[in-house]
Amino acid sequence: MPDRAKVAVLISGSGTNMAALLYASRDESCPYEIVLVASNDPAAKGLALAEAEGVSTFALSHKGMTRAAHDTAMDRAIRESGAQWIALAGYMRILTPEFVAAWEGRMVNIHPSLLPRYTGLHTHQRALDAGDLQGGATVHLVTSELDDGPILGQIPVAIVSGDTPESLAARVLIAEHQLYSRCLAKLVTREKSPEWLLERVREKAMAMPEADETLSHGMPCFGIVKGKKFAYFSRDHHGDGRIALLVKISGVDEQIMLIEQDERRYFRPAYFGDGWIGIRLDIEGTDWDLIGERLARSWRSVAPRRLTALMDAADGF
Repeated sequence: MPDRAKVAVLISGSGTNMAALLYASRDESCPYEIVLVASNDPAAKGLALAEAEGVSTFALSHKGMTRAAHDTAMDRAIRESGAQWIALAGYMRILTPEFVAAWEGRMVNIHPSLLPRYTGLHTHQRALDAGDLQGGATVHLVTSELDDGPILGQIPVAIVSGDTPESLAARVLIAEHQLYSRCLAKLVTREKSPEWLLERVREKAMAMPEADETLSHGMPCFGIVKGKKFAYFSRDHHGDGRIALLVKISGVDEQIMLIEQDERRYFRPAYFGDGWIGIRLDIEGTDWDLIGERLARSWRSVAPRRLTALMDAADGF
């Protein structure tokens, strides 16, 4: 079985969503495994279940601790477990901005409403009070704003005559258990998805002035409108088994330096010569800020003076 993504689950109570994630991970096709269940409440019932299922646990009461100190201790335990991702599953703590920033793009939460409706608490009562026809569940990435991160998936749940907050909550919980594992599986595999990687490259490349996208030699490529190309997106091109970005560089010396610096990440792209470098996107640890810088530098190397002069002037402000 290929290496699976390692996930830490944070809980504060019974951990039913944690259990749903855990049991989904027992399927051989699941791309993640639960390596830690952690809680701010040592008496949380979900901890006992995790231990019975052979999953490592960590518990530290937040009482008497500053929020920052508690988050630091939780972060340390998560990293020591080897986890690469965090799933919040009824974790009843507001996390510090520092903790959220440290796990940006790698921490996910599930919320019992169809966001952006009804952030926060009492979601089912609020849906009933509003006369909504549907409640539901949402999985989203965690950001510093409460329940406001990018949505990864939703399931609507019909509100029926006579529903109470408790009866609606019970059905929404069933939906949560179905939704969370599917969204987590997609999240942990998307960094090797050619479609997702191309979209990330496209977003950064097309942000450059007068950039356009075409297809050349079977590869999506980006260039100046009616001008030279500054980047190619390679997906198993010539059967090399790589998903990579090809950008222009200064020449052979820089090419050699980059490959010596990280031979897993960088390579000399076939048929492109010494003025290009291949940067693998399908291995862990891609620095997307660096990718943006590389694209900007490559764009600048082929852009006409009238465009670079405008960029230089804008940078001066």
